[in-house]
Amino acid sequence: MLFDSHSHLNSERYEDDLQEIIKRIEDSKLSYVMDVGYDLASSLSAVKHAAEFDFCYAAVGCHPHDTKDMDEDVYYLLKGLSQKPKVKAIGEIGLDYYHDHSERDVQQYWFRRQIQLAHEVKLPIIIHDRDAHGDILKILKEERAFERGVLMHCFSGSVELAHQYIKLGAKLSIAGPVTFKNAHKLVDVVREIPISELLIETDAPYLTPEPHRGKRNEPIYVEYVCRKVAEIKGISFEEAAKATMKNAKEFFHID
Repeated sequence: MLFDSHSHLNSERYEDDLQEIIKRIEDSKLSYVMDVGYDLASSLSAVKHAAEFDFCYAAVGCHPHDTKDMDEDVYYLLKGLSQKPKVKAIGEIGLDYYHDHSERDVQQYWFRRQIQLAHEVKLPIIIHDRDAHGDILKILKEERAFERGVLMHCFSGSVELAHQYIKLGAKLSIAGPVTFKNAHKLVDVVREIPISELLIETDAPYLTPEPHRGKRNEPIYVEYVCRKVAEIKGISFEEAAKATMKNAKEFFHID
């Protein structure tokens, strides 16, 4: 019934109780989880989880924080992983100018290379954008990324930027912050953008939605995101779940 379009079951924060997390997913309304890589090790883990769990699919890639550790060998290994069964996207990739854990020119170089990889292996991409809206949009356009399919993970931009992305053919993924009391800008985005252009996610173990804010997030909490989207849209929870499920399956080419 629900599709968590961006989660990190591969996170070290689940090492001690992953099987309990899996059991809660299997007993819940959650039908699919996209386990998203952020470096080589987490991408390997995501591919392993996708093979092991029916509900799980994988994305492989290098987060901008970790591009400082990228080289041609890592790129080659990610390329190999991208062709494994149930790998449905390259991600999460992008730019992060808030933390700047990697030099900006390094982030940009490997962002472009991973978009080029997506073209080569014919997969859509999942974008991480933190305080880098201008350069993200510029590179996506220059590398013709919208031809492959672009998902703006944990969208945090303005309504105007949202409309610009939708016009270019991207989808927006809405995460836990939409449930926060001060999330006025994000609420406006959900209100203004058609449900046909939205996916939902947890980004677990991060960005835990209300009423569990402050605790470790997990994929089943995507239900709270869906309920908030439904409330903002003035539709039923079931309608929101059905629409966002359809959008995710179409974006990731899952039958």
